[in-house]
Amino acid sequence: MVATLTDTKRSAIAEKLADMRAIQNLIIANEQQFINDCKNNEIFGRLEDMLEDDQNNLDVLETTITQYGIQSEPKEKVQKMIEQAEQMMKSSELSLYEKMAQHELLKHGQVMSGLVVHKAAQIAGADVEEALSPLNSVNFENRAHQERLKGMLEYLGTQELTGEEPEQGIWGRVQDAVAAMTGAIGSAVTQTSDKSDMDIMDVIFMDHQKVKTLIGEIKGTNNPHRIQEFFGQLYKDVIVHAKAEEEAVYPQIRSFYGDADTQELYDEQDQLETILNEMKNLGPTSSEFKSKLKQVKDMIGDHTRQEESTMFASMRKNFSSEQREQMATQFKEAKQKLQSQM
Repeated sequence: MVATLTDTKRSAIAEKLADMRAIQNLIIANEQQFINDCKNNEIFGRLEDMLEDDQNNLDVLETTITQYGIQSEPKEKVQKMIEQAEQMMKSSELSLYEKMAQHELLKHGQVMSGLVVHKAAQIAGADVEEALSPLNSVNFENRAHQERLKGMLEYLGTQELTGEEPEQGIWGRVQDAVAAMTGAIGSAVTQTSDKSDMDIMDVIFMDHQKVKTLIGEIKGTNNPHRIQEFFGQLYKDVIVHAKAEEEAVYPQIRSFYGDADTQELYDEQDQLETILNEMKNLGPTSSEFKSKLKQVKDMIGDHTRQEESTMFASMRKNFSSEQREQMATQFKEAKQKLQSQM
């Protein structure tokens, strides 16, 4: 039987959400300042993408607080911490590397706060868990941002110490992280575990992050050959992912996720495929290609936020961990078959 939260405990969750909202506003202000201070075009583009994500995540936090139904103010010590952080970020004594290192710690704190609230919601009961389900997408996004920030910090730190770029290049670090998530980690389950496979939600999330990284790479270069290379991979990944979901995931969630919401997922993926097919016939540096790329980015952002919040919450509630592992196996088998056909 789930516990019933007392008013005191419900208020504590509301206060933690208010803390997260206040810190999210600080994160956004930091990223706006970093963009103003940044002289490197590659980092500039990645920061712009991260800022856009974080502005969307603030909206998700606002929605979550509204659904939860209890408004609160952040703790006094959190407000003081934010004031100190604001002063530190304005300081001319700290380098961009040092400021972004502190920023990465803020991201880590947001991840942990989101996970703690998520665990509290599981204990609280179905009403609280349902109200807080949109927070899942913020948690996943913040974890991905940490990997991106590590790549930027590696670049900035090496340049600060030596005056030269690291040999890997700025996004070698990020691409390594994506490869690790989608490759070695994605295909190997810890040997000491009794799991038969990964959780389907983790596998889907890793696909989402790889696609977002590829879009960032396309936006970050004016080299037509690189754009074609990245777009070719983006096209294949999105089509394979979508068709594998339609084969192995969506039919199994329709009964509890609902006909309308499930059909919306199908329809969104059909629209994405249509736009991607149109982009194949456009010049990689044309304004129309760039316009459609932004459209794809926005559509993928909306689609993945829905899956990572409401769909994942429904899957967690209605499937056992063993069922989610079996679905991961079916999903990956479907992907492998589709990949060999393309």
